[in-house]
Amino acid sequence: MDELITAVKTVGIPCVIKPLMSSSGKGQSVIKTEADIEKAWNYAQAGKRGDYTEVIAEAFVKFNSEITLLTVTQKNGATLFCPPIGHRQERGDYQESWQPAEINSEYLKEAQVMADKVTKALTGEGIWGVEFFLADDGVYFSELSPRPHDTGMVTLAGTQNFSEFELHARAVLGLPIPEITLERVGASAVILADKEGVHPTFTGLENAMNNKLSDLRIFGKPVTRPYRRMAVALTYDKVGSNVEAIKKRAIEIAKMVKVESE
Repeated sequence: MDELITAVKTVGIPCVIKPLMSSSGKGQSVIKTEADIEKAWNYAQAGKRGDYTEVIAEAFVKFNSEITLLTVTQKNGATLFCPPIGHRQERGDYQESWQPAEINSEYLKEAQVMADKVTKALTGEGIWGVEFFLADDGVYFSELSPRPHDTGMVTLAGTQNFSEFELHARAVLGLPIPEITLERVGASAVILADKEGVHPTFTGLENAMNNKLSDLRIFGKPVTRPYRRMAVALTYDKVGSNVEAIKKRAIEIAKMVKVESE
């Protein structure tokens, strides 16, 4: 707590406080006044994962967009990068993603260098979800997930020759991955629960599945709660297609499906 007070003075107010180990925005908050410091500390401790008590204090960065750079480290092969994935978040949770994301070649190379360095330092084989902010003055590293990434579910739309889950399995098993290629343009949009409950059921599936160049994935979670991701809508088209139109279709299809629970 004393170190946090010092850190806030260093990075300035407002700033973002995060548990050292977390996911999907849990335990994260914004300090807007000095009176918020203790609240942020307690909230981070309540929302953290694992036994780490440390927190991260981050200054605000003015950025234009975010990307996920799925990075694959191999035991006996080169580190590979998937085509960049754009995404939009609410409440610290991803709501939609698309691949490929628009990014200039210099920024992409900069992001790849950062992702290569951080994954090598952490060691191990598998897929990493490395997130970046894209700002006017360059690329900022945001955070990293040592596993298949939620925004990477767009790869289930066949956007790559291997989905993120296939890539992770190959890398963990020590099987070769010769290359990763872009096969389609795709988008994903989440389907959320709106209340607490059990034994969820889904309505609107027939309408949702009666759309061309699309698919659904239901996660099989037995419990619902507000804003919990229960399924995802996927849309795709050939390389060179209009990404905005594909994103719009994914959102429209996701809205057709409702989650009910007891």
